Amino acid sequence: MSDKKEGGAQQRTVSDRWWVDVGEKRREVQKRPSGPAGMSFFRTGEGFEQERARSALTDLNLKLLQEADPPEGGWSYLQLVGPPFPERELERIKALVALPPYARGAVIDSGRWIRLLVTATPIGARILELALGEAPSFDCWVDGEWVEEAVFEDADRAIKAFRKYIEEYLSPAAIERKRLLSNSTPTGRRLD
Repeated sequence: MSDKKEGGAQQRTVSDRWWVDVGEKRREVQKRPSGPAGMSFFRTGEGFEQERARSALTDLNLKLLQEADPPEGGWSYLQLVGPPFPERELERIKALVALPPYARGAVIDSGRWIRLLVTATPIGARILELALGEAPSFDCWVDGEWVEEAVFEDADRAIKAFRKYIEEYLSPAAIERKRLLSNSTPTGRRLD
């Protein structure tokens, strides 16, 4: 190593800088703290319980739906924070989703983005959530259990898929089909 001292301060020459290749090979093994890689950097994730977070989100969605108390076949609205989402765009989204008579929805307005929570009767037995923001996403809970998620490239694709999810998870015919399937064996005979 070549160090030069000037005025009591130590200065390194170009050959001592790691990004300059001067032809000599030095191998130094650096010690890192024990534990998972990056743990000192990602301290905020330590002790995070994903199942508890999922449960809390399900509970929050249910509480929001109960507070909004949407009518069957219609929407209710809750503004949480910030300036409201643009009303014209909100009305366009609600028209594109076009809730069927068996569904009820709540628009949760967080200013720059919105979440659409859709359920049927009883409220909360099945909850569909469409988050429309930078990365539109879909989540579904049936009887409090998280059963499906999807991420979309843009809001238009997310809304189009959401209409299909409403039919798939909330229509009386789809619910009955799933009930019949869960009560039958692989050969199609009922277990009761």
